[in-house]
Amino acid sequence: MCRLFALTSRDPVSPMRAIDALNVMKEGHDGSGVGLFLSGLGGPFEEFGECPILSGIFSDSGLKRVFDYMSDKGFNSKYSVLFTPETEPPLGTPKRGIYASIAFEVPAEMKKLSKDDLGSRLVRIRLDLRAMGEQKNDIMVFSFWPDTIMIKEVGDPLAIGEYLRLGREELYARHILAQGRQNTNYAINLYACHPFFIEGVSTMTNGENTAFVPIREYLQSRGVTGYEGYNSDSEVFTHIAHFSTKKLGLDISAYKHVITPMNDDEMAGHPDRAFLSGLKKSCRKLIIDGPNCVIGCLDDGSMFMVQDRKKLRPGVVGGNPEIGMYAFSSEICGLNAAIPERDKSKDFQPMHLDTAIVRPDCREVTKCSQKDPLRLQR
Repeated sequence: MCRLFALTSRDPVSPMRAIDALNVMKEGHDGSGVGLFLSGLGGPFEEFGECPILSGIFSDSGLKRVFDYMSDKGFNSKYSVLFTPETEPPLGTPKRGIYASIAFEVPAEMKKLSKDDLGSRLVRIRLDLRAMGEQKNDIMVFSFWPDTIMIKEVGDPLAIGEYLRLGREELYARHILAQGRQNTNYAINLYACHPFFIEGVSTMTNGENTAFVPIREYLQSRGVTGYEGYNSDSEVFTHIAHFSTKKLGLDISAYKHVITPMNDDEMAGHPDRAFLSGLKKSCRKLIIDGPNCVIGCLDDGSMFMVQDRKKLRPGVVGGNPEIGMYAFSSEICGLNAAIPERDKSKDFQPMHLDTAIVRPDCREVTKCSQKDPLRLQR
């Protein structure tokens, strides 16, 4: 198994806080890799909130090709953090080129697009750059979106954190997802490393998705830019969250009604039974088969955790509203390491009907049950 840790804070914090929590849970993951999603950025990037940030790993020639491509599209770089390690990589970590996060100003003509059209255009640029890189193995792009940085690498999370100096102020963030394991169900590929991301929505998963093929086929039939790739069976969880919130207009509390709908007996007497029955039928190919624990973050900074019916992957949520910080963790020890000063009696372990949500104000854990009346709008 792997281990998951997510942190949401009113003030920006170092990603190393999440890396340290993964290290405490080290007995539960194999130390083969780490993936990070950062949003609600602090430091210099906070000044460029409307500028999409390109995150990835590049050779010198690959980075030049990226700048040429972006210039041709009318994008001008506004701020960048380029990091080339000066030391030898940790054991098992390939020696690569430049780890970069570059904020670009959107060209004037694209600013006139609708939010949906602009989003699709940014996703298409990310996919085009990924395809360019796969031709020459000189470009890897993990995200291209405002207020978002993604970092992925093979190796022990703590060793990678120190190697890439992830404690730098430029990387401080209010919302952090961290997973401690490379994808080992398939070939080692950084595109298969959690977390996954599309248009402000990111998720990571502990478990396996045996219903992957029908889910993938259904998503690919929707005609949505970005529903492709799928180097990992867990990437579909991100796309289902995106589809549920951005295409169906549901609140994240309804996400479980898509992936793990209630049976007829559980649905009997529900005030929204007719709607839920229709949703279950229309989205039946998105029903998952676990075991899975999913942690995610939305574009508004809301963070959530859900479990499937098998409830065979651990997960706990807790925090301190006084300091404005909450964490989502695979194990209590990770939560204890990150936020030791909290009321532990208020820690919450979601069961199979539950969704745990912490909004960006970091004041409380909102506990939603599939038995509750629906919130149909985000």
